[in-house]
Amino acid sequence: MSGSHIKALSGIVVCAPCSLLADSTRHSASPTNIFEPASTPAQSIFGLSVFVLMTVAAIFIVVFSLLAYSVAKFRDRHDDDCSEPPQIYGSNQVELAWTVIPVLIVVGLFLATAHVIASIQNVTRSIEVVVIGHQFWWEYRYPDFKIVTANELHVPVSDPARPTPTFLTLLSADTDHSFWVPRLAGKTDLIPNHPNLLWIDPHEAGLFLGQCAQYCGTQHAKMLLRVYVQRREEFDRWVREQRQSAYATTSASSTSNGQRVFESTACVNCHTVSGTSANGRFGPDLTHLMSRDTIAAGAAPNTPENLRLWIRNPSAIKPGSKMPAMGLSDQDVNALAAFLETLR
Repeated sequence: MSGSHIKALSGIVVCAPCSLLADSTRHSASPTNIFEPASTPAQSIFGLSVFVLMTVAAIFIVVFSLLAYSVAKFRDRHDDDCSEPPQIYGSNQVELAWTVIPVLIVVGLFLATAHVIASIQNVTRSIEVVVIGHQFWWEYRYPDFKIVTANELHVPVSDPARPTPTFLTLLSADTDHSFWVPRLAGKTDLIPNHPNLLWIDPHEAGLFLGQCAQYCGTQHAKMLLRVYVQRREEFDRWVREQRQSAYATTSASSTSNGQRVFESTACVNCHTVSGTSANGRFGPDLTHLMSRDTIAAGAAPNTPENLRLWIRNPSAIKPGSKMPAMGLSDQDVNALAAFLETLR
């Protein structure tokens, strides 16, 4: 579910799926287990799945039992005569039974499914997030808080007694994507020029992992999802920190040189850093880059080594990434990384 291994330079190899799973084992034995729903939509879908499974299992048992009985009772015997058994031409009772019973089963499944769909679609909005799928990363916009971040979605935990659902508007900037966090909600597609809607109300705090579930290009497998469900006070603190300016001019030569490199290259055309001239929208907003646990849409931990590797040669971590290799010298790479490391 979570992708393939990341090839790195100088003998460095990072296993993205392993690091993601290890990071989240403290929250759940399996962070993508559909049989451990932690949100109302996921619970509704799980309940419907169990109902359908039990229904088809009952049908299977009845049909298999009748078939086994017929095979055993009417099997060929050596002492059987060759005369043809009595023939029965039509039975109103049997024909009525095999017509009415399947219709009742289909109607029951239809009503159960319609009930779940209606309950999932009807929700009172509490917190709104605009999710924009890009090749190959996620953009999150919180209109009420005027926050823009990338790849790591933060939402508050919802008390079942007083639900506070997070309402997601799903958009695509290029091609089809699909937002799927198995323990929180069902898979919902992001289609260009066709907004889709989704909501979650997690009942427990923790890290929940997901995946773009619609093939969208070369790096589809490494377009990973990380949803941080926080207690309300922690979420409010995260909102306050994200609304603050992460950038402050410093006299450190490495940082000032790094800012010069950042603003004099194509970085400013794709990325935004508040307080600088960078106002690009093609790549993730980097204003609070170092507050994130991962880079490259969850493909690698956000460490100084990986950050430098990502700047120097993005294809070493994510082959086919839209981020180009800038061809910077080692000195410029180190200066640029030092500047980015101040963005917290």
